Amino acid sequence: MKPVSPSPNFPSLEQEVLEFWKGHSTFKKSLELRENSPHYMFYDGPPFATGTPHYGHLLAGTIKDIIPRYQTMKGHYVERRFGWDTHGLPIEMLTEQELGLNGRADIVKLGVAKFNEACRAGVFKYVQEWENVTTRLGRWIDFENDYKTLDTDFMDSVWWVFRQLWDSGRIYEGTRVMPYSWRLATPLSNFEASSNYKDVQDPAITVRFKLIDEDSSLLAWTTTPWTLISNMGLCVGPEILYQKIKTESGE
Repeated sequence: MKPVSPSPNFPSLEQEVLEFWKGHSTFKKSLELRENSPHYMFYDGPPFATGTPHYGHLLAGTIKDIIPRYQTMKGHYVERRFGWDTHGLPIEMLTEQELGLNGRADIVKLGVAKFNEACRAGVFKYVQEWENVTTRLGRWIDFENDYKTLDTDFMDSVWWVFRQLWDSGRIYEGTRVMPYSWRLATPLSNFEASSNYKDVQDPAITVRFKLIDEDSSLLAWTTTPWTLISNMGLCVGPEILYQKIKTESGE
């Protein structure tokens, strides 16, 4: 028996549990014991490995880990293969920056094949960091049999699914309004369209609003002075603390 410390070191305890799982292949055995059980499919959207995991990845990963564990505890066989999203603007723009390129003309001059190869090499730059962080988080997932969206087998499977949807009459052509990058010559997701946030200088003014029943004014600060002509009044709060001041001229 090992006495329980009144002040446990939780990170140390977590490491002990992780070492136990690793030494006994606990996750792998949980799958082997249920190979002939009913299968439960869990689709885990693959992350882009062009950077280290952030808080959003950790939170989503924890939630994603709960469902397969619960279904495993219910006796289902739940295959959990980690995946990597390797296509799209994130890796292309990162590669452009690393190679000092600026737009399509520079890519064509370098050669599309060379650019693609640079993207292929860079997209797995942080794979080990992802595996370390995800494992340290305590998540059970299969990194050994991971899939990559750049694999031809994976792309073939996507086309197969598309063909099934086409044959069943579920594919249609329509129109929609969406962000588009003229520089990159491609539509953008809402996330990509809003990811270019930057601090800018805005015009700001402070305006005096004369009070009706006393010889004083309220000061209002705004960064949208063009809306002042439509102002009909000001809102004040009974629980808000205001400061009464005098100008140098005594007003």
